[in-house]
Formats: sequence, structure tokens, C-alpha cells
Amino acid sequence: MRTMDATGHRWRVLACGLALVAGAWLLPVTSVIAQEAVLEFPIRPFNVDVMLRQQTFAPDDREIGVQLGITALRYGNVEVRTIYQFFSIHTQDFSTDQHSLFINPRWNNFIDILDFPKHRPISRIIRHVLFGPLEDRAVPYVGALAGGVLPGPGNRAPGHLIGGQLGVRFPVAQSLSVDISVQYSQYGVDFRGEAGQAQQWVFLTGIRF
Repeated sequence: MRTMDATGHRWRVLACGLALVAGAWLLPVTSVIAQEAVLEFPIRPFNVDVMLRQQTFAPDDREIGVQLGITALRYGNVEVRTIYQFFSIHTQDFSTDQHSLFINPRWNNFIDILDFPKHRPISRIIRHVLFGPLEDRAVPYVGALAGGVLPGPGNRAPGHLIGGQLGVRFPVAQSLSVDISVQYSQYGVDFRGEAGQAQQWVFLTGIRF
């Protein structure tokens, strides 16, 4: 009887030890999951993008520019970025620089809202069609743009800037990803002494780190 009691005691001790180890292993995972819904002010990652623009006014042509930004805050799959955008145009007839500063709220992985039906989710089908073998690494997002641009109409104050954005981010290494997106915006601008409303399409590709 004592032998059986001792054996049972050892098994109980072993079971308690395994439970403690499992609890310690699962605890960090639980903490990470809980932190995903916490409002953060990371001030990173940074992004650097090269842009190709087609616009209808000031002037009506195609140009190349640069865009810089930081992540101001994040809450789960929602992040708000602060963006500075610069275009410089120099020809024999004129030269002009346009500076834009705007906020860019983004909803990452927005297509995951279509995670139904259970046996074959629509979101998984869309990911497979759009991204193929990279479907599990791609982070598609939709965003909005709101801010101002200089020089504004009448060359007195910043002109308004509003628009939208659709893009995808591909993580390639720890803390480094490739970002590709298309932006559409409307804004008020002063060009060679004439005030007007410009509409622009911008194709961007760059890195986040």
C-alpha cells in the first residue's frame, strides 16, 4: 500500500509540475493577445515612399515625388499615420514645389471581415486570388487622407486635401516590409498665381521599418 501511495504521490507532483510549465508557456501568448486591443503611441514604423503622380491641375502632367511618414497611434488593426508629401516641378517655363501634410488612418486586414462561411471563408478566397503564395504574409489595407497642401488657393493659407487609399504591405524581414498603394485625392492649390482644385492619382511603393 505504501508503494502505491508513493507512486501516486509522484504522479501528482509530476502533473502539477507539467501544469505549471504549461501555464508559464501560455502566459506570454495570452498577454500578447490582450495587448492587441490596447491603444498604442508607437511613433514607428517609419515609411519612405517614391511616388508617381498623375494630376489635372498645377500642372496637368505626370511627376515623381517622395513621401515620408510615421505611425502616430495604433489600436488592433487600425493605425493612424502622419504623412509628409513633396512634389517638385522645374521646367524652362516655371518651377513649383508642393508640400502636403495629412493624417492617414488605415484599417489593416480589412478583408478579414468576410471570414465566412466557416468551411470556405470568402476572405481566404480573396487572399488566394490576389496574393497567391503570399496570401498569409500580405497585409491589405484601406485608408483615408485628410490634411492640407502648400501653396494653397490665393497663396495665402494651406489648401484642403481629402482622399482615399488602397494598398498592401508585405513583411520581408523583422521590422522591415514593402508597401505598395494607390491614393486618390482632391485639394485646393495655387499655381502660377491661379487658384484651382486639383485631382490626383498617386502610385506609391516604398519600405516601412
